[in-house]
Amino acid sequence: MCTLAGVHLREIQIQAEPLERFDPLIGPEAAARLHAGAERAREAFHGRTLFNVNSTAVGGGVAEMLQPLLAYSRGAGIDARWLVLQGEPEFFRITKRLHNRLHGSRGDGGPLGETERAAYERVIAANAAELLALVGPEDVALLHDPQTAGLVPLLARTGATVVWRSHIGTERWNDEVETAWTFLRRYVEEAQAVVFTREAYVPAFLSARAVIIPPSVDPFSVKNAPLQPEVARGILARVGILLPACGVVEPALYRHADGSPGRVDHCADVVRAGPAPAEDAPLVLQVSRWDGLKDMAGVMDGFARVADALDGAHLALVGPNVAGVEDDPEGAEVFEACIRRWRTLPHALRRRIQLVCLPMQDRDENAAIVNALQRHAAVVVQKSLEEGFGLTVAEAMWKSRPVVGSAVGGISEQLVDGESGLLVRDPRDLDAFGAALVRLFEDPDLAGRLGRAAHERTRAHFLGSRHLLQYAELFAGLLGRERVAPAPVAAP
Repeated sequence: MCTLAGVHLREIQIQAEPLERFDPLIGPEAAARLHAGAERAREAFHGRTLFNVNSTAVGGGVAEMLQPLLAYSRGAGIDARWLVLQGEPEFFRITKRLHNRLHGSRGDGGPLGETERAAYERVIAANAAELLALVGPEDVALLHDPQTAGLVPLLARTGATVVWRSHIGTERWNDEVETAWTFLRRYVEEAQAVVFTREAYVPAFLSARAVIIPPSVDPFSVKNAPLQPEVARGILARVGILLPACGVVEPALYRHADGSPGRVDHCADVVRAGPAPAEDAPLVLQVSRWDGLKDMAGVMDGFARVADALDGAHLALVGPNVAGVEDDPEGAEVFEACIRRWRTLPHALRRRIQLVCLPMQDRDENAAIVNALQRHAAVVVQKSLEEGFGLTVAEAMWKSRPVVGSAVGGISEQLVDGESGLLVRDPRDLDAFGAALVRLFEDPDLAGRLGRAAHERTRAHFLGSRHLLQYAELFAGLLGRERVAPAPVAAP
């Protein structure tokens, strides 16, 4: 067993799920394509294992997607495994720096020189020692984001098929982006294929082997499964985000992905002045990591400017417990900065704004709380300054919520302005953001129409069935030693 500061490469257990679950949702033609693609992938993977490697099992969109995608891969007869690499604080400071700069942001402003490269490669080597004992020349490794990039050449030398997947990027290339790619280039250019969310994110030196596969949501996961309004309200009362009806907190029950009963037992950590809002108070919601690029403080300031016009609405800024996300060292700093900004607001506004850290001890419990929040919200926002895709947007769209999002990155491909949501062209324009909120509160018919259209758009373009089919075609082509383009996405 390889050790690094007392920890080791960790495998996440996956329960197989049948692809047939998608059939009623996507219709017979799409279902036929999905099952045919699965058959081709099953033949290509005969005797092989698909190893997925990333840097955390909880928190963030990558972990959210891996769990169901690998479960369906297993259900399709593919030996799919999920490994989480381990690192030291310095390693995650460096990879967060890379993350920010791939978004075009300076982040902490720290260097990415040879000292940082040596620290990065030391952690990579420690994880690779165990990984190389598992991966054979006939296997496939799908490596996710900058944390795993250094593994590419080490695994490629074994003869394994290596694919690197970047979930982040920006269409506005600048010196920060250039610095990040300079650091990563020597690793990722040895991959047989590289997968990006958008064409605009692909650097020129990777264009010949790049494949575009947008992310997706799993409609059957605990986070996205149907939830009755009274159940959602009960969960939010249990964790302390809403006042319970009649002052009585009922058991907060939900269903695990396998159908077994679950109960929300942990409370959220909440910063708020006064009692929680009543169940009938409209809720404006942003759910995201405590990350400067998600601009939680900007959401707070934009809401504060128009709060008087929002019919008594409350704002909830919701993220994970800052100690519960292993690969994000900036979370605590961003959360504390939001608290400091909140404290500068007038008391009347502080009573209508709560900062919430959700419990992370149980993945399904956390997902049930997010599901309840998104389904209860009157409006869901994602006012990111940069965004690779923005999975929380698709989650809210699936739940038929009206969404206000920044016109950046993948958000602008999910939301069609005025048809399936509202886009704010400049995410720093707080007046435009506030005006979008007011527009939805003043026109409930518009809010309802946008929510219904959002659900249909997600069903057509952003479900896991499409995502799986694209990966199936990619791997079948690579393992057949003939490049086969992934199944195209219907034009959004």
